[in-house]
Amino acid sequence: MTAATVTVPCVKIAVVAETAEAESRVALVPDQVPVLTGLGYDVAVEPQAGAAADFADELYAGAGATVDAEALQEAGLVLSVQPLRTDQIRRLRQGAATMSFLPVSASLDQVADLRDCGITSFALELVPRISRAQSMDALSSQALVAGYRCAVVAAGLLRRFFPLNMTAAGTVRPAEVVVLGAGVAGLQAIATSKRLGAVVRAYDVRAAAAEEIRSVGAQAIELELETLEGAGGYAREMSEDRAARQLELLAPYIAAADALITTAAVPGRTAPMLVTREMVEAMKPGSVVVDLAAESGGNVEGAEPGRVKAIGDVRLWGARNVPSQMPGPASTLLAQNIVNLVTLMTAEGTFAPDFEDEIVAGSCVTHDSTIRNQPAAALFAPPEQPADQTEGNHP
Repeated sequence: MTAATVTVPCVKIAVVAETAEAESRVALVPDQVPVLTGLGYDVAVEPQAGAAADFADELYAGAGATVDAEALQEAGLVLSVQPLRTDQIRRLRQGAATMSFLPVSASLDQVADLRDCGITSFALELVPRISRAQSMDALSSQALVAGYRCAVVAAGLLRRFFPLNMTAAGTVRPAEVVVLGAGVAGLQAIATSKRLGAVVRAYDVRAAAAEEIRSVGAQAIELELETLEGAGGYAREMSEDRAARQLELLAPYIAAADALITTAAVPGRTAPMLVTREMVEAMKPGSVVVDLAAESGGNVEGAEPGRVKAIGDVRLWGARNVPSQMPGPASTLLAQNIVNLVTLMTAEGTFAPDFEDEIVAGSCVTHDSTIRNQPAAALFAPPEQPADQTEGNHP
């Protein structure tokens, strides 16, 4: 072990039953239990933890886990999808560790509790987007599920065929689908819409994405605007002038679409507004819009997470925790990401994260009663006091 390796006593891994509204996933599936027991861990699963994803308690027991309502007791590492509740955090012993999605700006109370209780916490969404960490990239695996799901939702809401149909009674033309955003979710939405038989066009602000769009069978919309490649494979923010010009150039493509799917989002930031209400109202009657970014502000004006609403003669579907709508495959992919991350942090059967490792350091939020993630720490920093300019108060 290096000097930066901190050993967290850990013989027991606890898997939590999720309680957050609309959360159907589980952090570990039965198939992955033998991997962890093979590393030297005991695995305890709370009753019904996998039930919503169709993984019965008997499957966990058969794979070598213990089904235990007191799984959190004496756990050295706790696995969950959503952040632990305050009461769960306070039941953990000092020095334990947690691994889950942990959106810091929306989880300030939990981050403070993790720090104050001396818990080491790792956020799945903070795993660096580097080649070595691809197998641990939970954001990408869940985006894959979400991209597929939103294409199926669009096909279900649209009151017409996606594919071309030629019959003795005549020909039914294929639906025209436009996808905005060509990250993991966008490319999966494109590929799924294409497999369903639609004519698909797609746009991304990154010039490099055009080739990826074409590689999955769609036509790339090229607006001849400045490219916006950013760090970590995400797009960087655009100026107001560029945003206005983009709206203007995209409008005719959106008006011609039978279905519009928007997928542009960056974790921890408000989603960019790509489509105005007026642009939606200009679509043909019966058209549908699926906004995958509704939970982070929305790409489409008026989108609300978890709601289908009418804008003129168009139906707008706002996404809410879309991976949970396919909890089985989403949990299977997520569990593989988590197990790969746990394996990286395991040495000789002990949970021993090496904080000199880029992946470990990048994904850690709290450790040793401190907040290690700089953006998170900044949220807790006291505001700077203005210098006192009152005459006579200078030393």
